[in-house]
Amino acid sequence: MTNELKKGLDGVLVAESALSDIDGDRGELFYRGYPIDVLASETTYEEVLYLLWNEDLPTEAELEAFQSEMREARAVQPGIYDQLELLADSGERPISALRSSVSMLSAEDPGTGSDPTDLEAARHMGRRISAKFPTVLAAFDRLRRGKSPVEPRTDLSLAANFLYMLTGSEPDPLHAEVFDKALTLHADHGLNASTFTAMVVGSTLADVYNSVTAAVAALSGPLHGGANQKVMSALLEIDEGPLPATEWTEDLLEGDERVPGWGHRVYNVLDPRAEILKSELRRISNQTEDCHWLEYLGDIETHLTEDVGLPERGVAPNVDFYSGAIYYQLGIPLDMFTAIFAMSRSTGWIGHVLEYQADNKLIRPRGRYVGPTEREFVPLEER
Repeated sequence: MTNELKKGLDGVLVAESALSDIDGDRGELFYRGYPIDVLASETTYEEVLYLLWNEDLPTEAELEAFQSEMREARAVQPGIYDQLELLADSGERPISALRSSVSMLSAEDPGTGSDPTDLEAARHMGRRISAKFPTVLAAFDRLRRGKSPVEPRTDLSLAANFLYMLTGSEPDPLHAEVFDKALTLHADHGLNASTFTAMVVGSTLADVYNSVTAAVAALSGPLHGGANQKVMSALLEIDEGPLPATEWTEDLLEGDERVPGWGHRVYNVLDPRAEILKSELRRISNQTEDCHWLEYLGDIETHLTEDVGLPERGVAPNVDFYSGAIYYQLGIPLDMFTAIFAMSRSTGWIGHVLEYQADNKLIRPRGRYVGPTEREFVPLEER
């Protein structure tokens, strides 16, 4: 047993996983051995979901059966909409409403209360959570805007169905395709804070609903989720202000503030997901003939790369730098961005819980005591 203190468990190995592998020095990300760029260009989010939960990509027959199960699980009971309306009326943030909704979804699932070591029961819960998250989020946003929820369809992909439920109109095929890629890129990323939280709760043999509830709560903190929202807020500030993007960035740096969407805890070079999303943002911008968000981001990246030299210092764009502008162009409200992250990352959370519980050991780290040494007790009347 070591006495070396590692604040934040930085660099501490706590588990083995076969789900995703990150090479921070080379800027590479793999899901079960497949490069992320190949998966983003050649598969759908549902295929990636199946891959993370089942160790390999599905055959056509396996994918069809899996999609059928997921699509049939999309609908929620009317009572869920009633509770979401209450949350909307109370002014809850989407990510907080999503956290509360996991508990509500648990209440409507007849499978809860089963043997915590029953892997198939856990998979069943995972399928229901991932299938219903888009329905819950879209309904919450519509309810807070005074609109009725749109019932899910079973003939659309998960990505297309979410955009449909959000707007009430079937999305442009390109928009659905780009959103699908974004979900794939966010599906898993090692033992980040929310994933580790899910694993800690899962290690107690709590069910998947409890594990995901805790993971959503972890993601709601500003040091984990929300960076893409900050990027888009910055772009809107630039768009409405007097300074060009490069001067706005200089003012930020001179104030010792961080540039949103730059730098990552595990990457020392360009986040591979950022490069993919940059291309996808360009596709949407070319289609709409509105490239000014892309131009702002390009100006910032060029300035920080060529003039400031940040990549040489180990700081480069991360996945959030371009995802916010994509979501904004898709018509998704800014405060929904973190909840969208959770919708996608639930895939990884569930996959890690399933994997860890298959060879479970209660996670129980220890802390170093730094309080006073043994003290003499003084009776109440003498204090």
